[in-house]
Amino acid sequence: MDSTTRPAKWQVLLAFGIVYFVWGSTFLAIRVGVREVPPFLLAAMRFLLAGIALYAWMRFRGSPSPRGREWLSASLLAVLIFVGDYGLVFWAETRVPSGVTAVMLATIPVFMALSEIFFLGTQRLTVRLAFALLIGIGGVVVLVSHSLRLGESAIEPSGAIALLIAAMSWSIASALSRKLPLPASKPMSSAAQMTCGGVLLALTSTALGEFRGFHPQTVSRAAWIALAYLTVAGSIIAFTAYVWLIHHESPTRVGTYAYVNPVIAVALGYFFAGEAVGARTLLGTLLVLVSVIVITTMPAKQRATAEIEGVLPGGEASES
Repeated sequence: MDSTTRPAKWQVLLAFGIVYFVWGSTFLAIRVGVREVPPFLLAAMRFLLAGIALYAWMRFRGSPSPRGREWLSASLLAVLIFVGDYGLVFWAETRVPSGVTAVMLATIPVFMALSEIFFLGTQRLTVRLAFALLIGIGGVVVLVSHSLRLGESAIEPSGAIALLIAAMSWSIASALSRKLPLPASKPMSSAAQMTCGGVLLALTSTALGEFRGFHPQTVSRAAWIALAYLTVAGSIIAFTAYVWLIHHESPTRVGTYAYVNPVIAVALGYFFAGEAVGARTLLGTLLVLVSVIVITTMPAKQRATAEIEGVLPGGEASES
């Protein structure tokens, strides 16, 4: 890009700061919210509000509404992304610390690489990639194993399984998104997927009986603030910063959020939620992040990417 068109350094740093901190902090906000609001219902409110707001904004700016086939594609992806991934993430955070949740979700590039090697046939297993995959899997084993004596309790099995399914669901959706017809405008694609996801999460919440016994008037201010933060800061403001960065910085630099966010999530969980951070969490986090860094810094033709056309881990819309 011509130097005359480059933004000021402070603007770039501010955008990176927003993406790093806001997306890293959404896991703690989820943890706060699900203490009082049923998980699937909380996720439904977040994504329905964000999706409708983004859709209205894009229509105001003149973007055409998705066509019928595009809405069907968005709905299919929404099942995998919002019910299969985010719904399970919100549910898991009723059982798993927010920082560890972020670390577990950082394994998405590992599952993407595995799916591209064994199912899509678009990835070749090199020595470097095999090393990265083994390191990442080792990190997960450290976090979930009850036989390792590292001074901390392992993740609750149900929560660990839910997070692994969530990561795999994301990987499947990422592969499908390359083949499905979606709106040319990535923000509009995000809006369609979030809106469909919000509706599907609301239906799931209803089927699970989450509305029974839920009384909004008993929910504390902190939980409502967490929802507002997730919706406005996490899914709108940080999304805008991300899209702006994609147009002004290299994908490799912007993609550093994948291994910065878990560190921020672990730190915030420790300082503000009293979550334990001992040898198990530190070792598991280190192994997972080393794996992610190796995979995401591989040459483009060899790299498996966790990025999907529409939404990023933590519930942030993206422009891929």
